[in-house]
Amino acid sequence: MDMNDYKSRVEKVLTAQRLCFASGKTLDIHFRLNALRKLQISIQQHEQDVLEALYADLHKSPQEGYMTEVSMVLSEIKYHIRHLKKWMKPTKHTTPFYMFPSSSYTLFEPLGVVLIMSPWNYPFQLLLSPLVAAISAGNCVFLKPSPSSPHINAVIRQIVDEAFTSEHIAMMYGDAEQTMIVLNQKFDFIFFTGSPSFGKIVMQCAAQQLTPVVLELGGKSPCIIDKDCNINIAARRVVWGKLLNAGQTCIAPDYFLVHSDIEEIFVEALKKNITTMYGEDLSRCTYYPRIINDAAMNRLKGYLQDGDVAFGGDVNDAERYLGPTIIRNVKPNSKIMNEEIFGPIFPIFTFIRLDETIAYINAHPKPLALYYFGEKKVGWEVIRKTSSGGACINDVILHQVNNSLPFGGVGNSGMGKYHGRYGFEAFSNKRSIVKSLTAIDLILKYPPFKYFSLVKKIL
Repeated sequence: MDMNDYKSRVEKVLTAQRLCFASGKTLDIHFRLNALRKLQISIQQHEQDVLEALYADLHKSPQEGYMTEVSMVLSEIKYHIRHLKKWMKPTKHTTPFYMFPSSSYTLFEPLGVVLIMSPWNYPFQLLLSPLVAAISAGNCVFLKPSPSSPHINAVIRQIVDEAFTSEHIAMMYGDAEQTMIVLNQKFDFIFFTGSPSFGKIVMQCAAQQLTPVVLELGGKSPCIIDKDCNINIAARRVVWGKLLNAGQTCIAPDYFLVHSDIEEIFVEALKKNITTMYGEDLSRCTYYPRIINDAAMNRLKGYLQDGDVAFGGDVNDAERYLGPTIIRNVKPNSKIMNEEIFGPIFPIFTFIRLDETIAYINAHPKPLALYYFGEKKVGWEVIRKTSSGGACINDVILHQVNNSLPFGGVGNSGMGKYHGRYGFEAFSNKRSIVKSLTAIDLILKYPPFKYFSLVKKIL
């Protein structure tokens, strides 16, 4: 499509959405609940289409596609439907006695017309979960998915078109140039999930319009394997978390800091659990995903030169298949340790003293997640002495699943939180309100300040 035509279409959609929001109909709780239920029904009707599209784009099995994408969106919808009425009520707050006869409240109001931009790695969940929060908060929404997952984009488009009018929720595709056309429009809020490098571009564009943003980025999430951990449980859980979506997960354990006393045993446990879960020949496994494109394959293959391959390393370029690969003797200044891996590669480092790992983690950008396997007491110590968007003790990934917990990054891994109530709040303005009675009017605050000495004592 011609760039001028694309820009004209975007502007036409946004004009219609601004008029829709100005009409006030999205403020009504029944409108919001009805919209959420329509989305729920449309997703359920197209569940099989979603799972087939995820397999076509990423070779995700129906089981993984349902667990990590469909079920999470449906769970989010149910959570918002259950709690929305309570969230929308004004909350009364303490009022200082010197403000008598007033009372104080906060109320959440929608921000307006918002932009949601999503990546390709979890193309269903990471577009529609923020959409649920935006609808719940009462906004009109412009959806901009990644062009790298065309099959699931087509299904999502069908779901959205069946559930909503475009003046309420609209979705448009676009390449890099067209994405910049969208970003240069005026929005009331931008929610972006993607890489830190493109997150900086989003923030720069938003700054030109003074548009608030939530940035859900990534980073190198460390995983500490301490000597007193349950080695087999630790290996099983990190294999599961690392190999979800073939490692193309923003909160996957990125690299492993393993106590030197258990390095050999842990590496063997990793090998055993990889084989147990996926079989001897993973290239034939129907539920082992593929890498998204050739560029990602070439990048990941380059990392295999950054250390000694202790397991795996098998590649099939034609199928975009990269088997789980354990790498040892990795240098801290190598490329694999300075870029988010986003693939099924396990770099293994060893440590003797825990303070070494804490110092290493703190010397690098704050990660989206941090994982510790070992004694619970020591795990809390590690969490207190480091910083990350989220963390797990003796597990991985699961902090992202709980609707009651906020999810998001810190520093280089992002800003802002969502999921459950936190998503509703992210897409809302928390408005402060003071209500005063007129039957009583204290004169202390008025000129000519006749009782100023008393006012000073009160304040």
